[in-house]
Amino acid sequence: MTIRCGHWKTARSRAIILNKKNDRQKGGSIVILKNVKVFTEEKAFQDGEVAIKDGVFVEKPETGGEEVLDGEGCYAIPGLIDLHFHGCKGFDFCDGTQEAIREIAKYEASVGVTAICPATMTLPVEELIHILSVAASCREKSGKNCPQEADLLGVNMEGPFISAEKKGAQDAQNIISCDPAVCQRFLDASKGLVKFVGIAPEKNEHALEFIREMKDRVHISLAHTNAGYDCAKEAFEAGADHAVHLYNAMPPFTHRAPGVVGAVADCPHVTAELICDGVHIHPSVVRATFRMLGEERVVLISDSMRATGMPDGRYRLGGLEVDVVGNHATLTEGGALAGSATNLMDCMRIAVKQMGIPLETAVACASMNPAKALGVYDAYGSIAPGKKGNVVLLDQDLNLRMVIKDGVIIERQEKN
Repeated sequence: MTIRCGHWKTARSRAIILNKKNDRQKGGSIVILKNVKVFTEEKAFQDGEVAIKDGVFVEKPETGGEEVLDGEGCYAIPGLIDLHFHGCKGFDFCDGTQEAIREIAKYEASVGVTAICPATMTLPVEELIHILSVAASCREKSGKNCPQEADLLGVNMEGPFISAEKKGAQDAQNIISCDPAVCQRFLDASKGLVKFVGIAPEKNEHALEFIREMKDRVHISLAHTNAGYDCAKEAFEAGADHAVHLYNAMPPFTHRAPGVVGAVADCPHVTAELICDGVHIHPSVVRATFRMLGEERVVLISDSMRATGMPDGRYRLGGLEVDVVGNHATLTEGGALAGSATNLMDCMRIAVKQMGIPLETAVACASMNPAKALGVYDAYGSIAPGKKGNVVLLDQDLNLRMVIKDGVIIERQEKN
């Protein structure tokens, strides 16, 4: 049976299971996407087809009993991975409930973000312990094979070891000095889900010792920090290897004081998050950053909050009130930027259509690079045999046409 792109209709509420139970019991059916431009591991598009068997990409499709979808020339890209965002559809990861996590995961999957690593805010330690415990429990219950929900791959801890001077939308009263014992409690509570822990090294007397002690257990990132170039570079040389939303909540990059940005540029092992929502960073700076760091080190993120996918209004983030108008989210008191109201798929589109980033580069930075940063590139981040069969079809204008996760169509849209 061949299904053409022009006949796709919205299917958000009810997934169509392509790998039917009976077929699985007989060895599994084959799903074939024909006539698509496949994004390869060489970061190029190649005319061809994609085959999925039992929810996993396979190299050579079999014949007989397969489901065939005609992609009509659409781009076939890996499911995106957001390794730094807070929420969407009225829910926040820090709500600390399984309902919040699952509703967030459903929305993200529906827009083509098929794996997630949500971020915590700067909250009291015991509250963070609870949030991480709930996440661990949710992961254990849902596993990695719930087709209608994005896979929970990790947690990105944006606080509480940060700087009050660069706190942004974080609550200063909950900031504490970095402490290996507290950090280990976070790791234990999450049962290994915590993948990044952010610190402001200039505010922590024993920051370098903390980095050296914890770097082999979790990625240490520089986050909400006022560190100068020398301090940041020392932290990276000690073992920190990640920078949270580059340019935002850190000193500006200037010709005499390059700050954290300059230190990132001079440390090849460091990856850097970039918010391309059209609000947080000027397009010229985005282009300059790609030239400075190279596409291998940039990870596109959304930093989206609970207002994403919701109407304009007043919302809460980390206990603080935020006003959202369009894709601008600002603190009600003070007016500071407070995350974004744009999902990662839209951020990727903005990077391409408004900022001049090549599509191949933007796709890699929203799928391959986050998978590598999370240490899951063996199973996620590209369309390759043996990896999870998560694929998104986009038309020539980058409109979403279909999302397939684990061999299941969870979203499909009709042509305009």
